[in-house]
Amino acid sequence: MRALISVSDKTGIVELAGELEKLGVEIISTGGTYKKLESEGIKATEISEITGFPECLDGRVKTLHPKVHAGLLAMRSNPSHMQQLKELGVDTIDLVIVNLYPFKETIQRDGVTRSEAVENIDIGGPTMLRSAAKNYQDVAVVTDPKDYEKVLSELKENGSVSLDTKFYLMQKVFMHTSAYDTMICDYIKKERGDHELPETLTMTFEKVQDMRYGENPHQKAAFYRQIGKQKGSLVDAIQLNGKELSFNNINDTNGALELLKEFDDPTVVACKHGNPCGVGSVAVDISGREGVDHADNDEEAILKAWNKAFEADKVSIYGGICVVNRKVTLELAKAMKPVFLEVLVAPDYDDEALSLLKEKKNLRILKLDDIGVKQDPEALDLKKVNGGIIVQGIDSSLYDEEELKVVTKVSPTKAQLEDMKFGMKIVKYAKSNAIVVVKDTQSVGIGPGQVNRVWAAKQCMDHAKELINEDALKGAVLASDAFFPFSDTVEAAHEAGITAIIQPGGSIRDQDSIDKCDEYGIAMVFTGMRHFRH
Repeated sequence: MRALISVSDKTGIVELAGELEKLGVEIISTGGTYKKLESEGIKATEISEITGFPECLDGRVKTLHPKVHAGLLAMRSNPSHMQQLKELGVDTIDLVIVNLYPFKETIQRDGVTRSEAVENIDIGGPTMLRSAAKNYQDVAVVTDPKDYEKVLSELKENGSVSLDTKFYLMQKVFMHTSAYDTMICDYIKKERGDHELPETLTMTFEKVQDMRYGENPHQKAAFYRQIGKQKGSLVDAIQLNGKELSFNNINDTNGALELLKEFDDPTVVACKHGNPCGVGSVAVDISGREGVDHADNDEEAILKAWNKAFEADKVSIYGGICVVNRKVTLELAKAMKPVFLEVLVAPDYDDEALSLLKEKKNLRILKLDDIGVKQDPEALDLKKVNGGIIVQGIDSSLYDEEELKVVTKVSPTKAQLEDMKFGMKIVKYAKSNAIVVVKDTQSVGIGPGQVNRVWAAKQCMDHAKELINEDALKGAVLASDAFFPFSDTVEAAHEAGITAIIQPGGSIRDQDSIDKCDEYGIAMVFTGMRHFRH
């Protein structure tokens, strides 16, 4: 039996090669792998002795030779193939242990140049892997160090690798080379600044963890990480306490985090089943911002923000997600501890705060350093449909300040404009049809996921009265994710005591809503930008 070993990741390779040598396997090797084995006293034949051709072009050409690939691709059960090998003086290769140049690690380094990235595109490695995998009946091909023990144990027990294991290894090869090529393609696309949706869409992700189940116990699930440099993503959060995250935890927490990223002020977002249920924000720097709720420092501000988010909906937060964009202090931890939360995410925790929160054994506590870093605006949003996927750019905008249009006789105050922006940030992340009512940078009512807009408005207002008090809506601001098809939402807003509205506009019946606002003295602003969320 002959084995060809050529690896960039040398984890466990000396031990494996040593065991193969004991089994009488002839080892062929290349470049740095050959030198490593030789230095460890393991007998190996350099590839150039097999090919009769020296490695050249700074190692770019080593294994691209018929004496390698004929030895891999020859079908042992085909007499013609075996006769040709004999005539050509080529010996078969029965075991291939290859992993590829570290392209992923290279492009993730700070300051990497394009030439460095391109030089780390492996050519001979994928070619050998594909040749060996195609002839899986006769050749065992290993690309993952995790499989070394499996292959070695079969060789020791049976003198060969089983066909079933070879077929499994074949599958891993093509998964590996597919992901490798996709990384290269993605890198080149970004280097070129190509923002078009491609004719063929290939993406690659690596598994972070398997999950106990998906949305429901009968569904399988796993968590995958997008390959590449990124900050502020849930995949990079460090878990400090609690059980592993479930499918629903991750989905809901991601939505809460994306809403939190809309805010620079100290802010707390509570989320349940993918919808925000309570949001509070308190400014520290209020220069040029009149009428904004503020505090003297971050510690005071984030505690006030928590109180706002909690008071907004004390019922729905039960068993929910809470994300915070400032350090969790001991005082904040004391306020949070009586509330049953599934997940808490913050950029940092005081030691005493963390100790106190850890007393809740089931609370999943996550630390995410770059919690405020937004997604790349060129990122894609994908949704699976039966038989395909639909792809769009992420909704990375809120609205253009210069495009805001006051359409009523009454103009909003500066404080109302602050609340309008606050409300639009929240309604953008509530399922459509969605209406959000806010006051003093606190959500006081959230009505998501209704089949018509007036139902969303009434649900939102009923909840505000029930969960806060009867006067919660008086003087508040209403935000809508899309235009009003009728003036009935304005009627409902007036009856509740709302004094300002922000919405995209664009209905053929906009004037009906404008006239109703003018009749009731409500200020209304159009943004010109819709935020459907399905």
